[in-house]
Amino acid sequence: MSPRVGSLEVITGSMFCGKTDELIRRLRRAKIAKQKVQVFKPRIDNRYSEAKVMSHAGSEFEAVGVDKAADIRAKLEEETTVVAIDEAQFLDADVVAVANYLVDKGLRVIVAGLDTDFRGEPFGAMPTLTAQAERVDKLHAICMVCGQDAARTQRLVNGEPASYNDPIVIVGASEMYEARCREHHEVPA
Repeated sequence: MSPRVGSLEVITGSMFCGKTDELIRRLRRAKIAKQKVQVFKPRIDNRYSEAKVMSHAGSEFEAVGVDKAADIRAKLEEETTVVAIDEAQFLDADVVAVANYLVDKGLRVIVAGLDTDFRGEPFGAMPTLTAQAERVDKLHAICMVCGQDAARTQRLVNGEPASYNDPIVIVGASEMYEARCREHHEVPA
């Protein structure tokens, strides 16, 4: 029997496009196929649960919170064949090396995360993971202004677009973020 060949899949897009729902869909299918699944998420993302990945639509899957990408290697169980990492943009740059290590071990690695930050600029290690993946799915949300496809995340502060100089990472949901198309995405200088 030949050794398993690993792969890296990336699910990306703006907030509210269904990244976590798609991740959970793939994980449920892996469980049905009797594959051993482990799911990791950055501990900073505690919006809905510390022990689950949860979509804005309410789907959920058991997960382990980690502070840094190296924790994934330390918590990996020997019989695991599928590793998922949600909200990968919040992890340190070592997530790339960890993902590649897991793929080289023959695991299926599924990573979900924002491709751009609220400024519309590449977010964390997501561009590198996307470039190295065997499969990439970029999902789109619906623009909250015009109803067209949205590929950007708009941060709002008191109902107004956040300034370019605001902090990059502020964990939140619909109370401070909207999906927007390119035309309606605003970032005042």
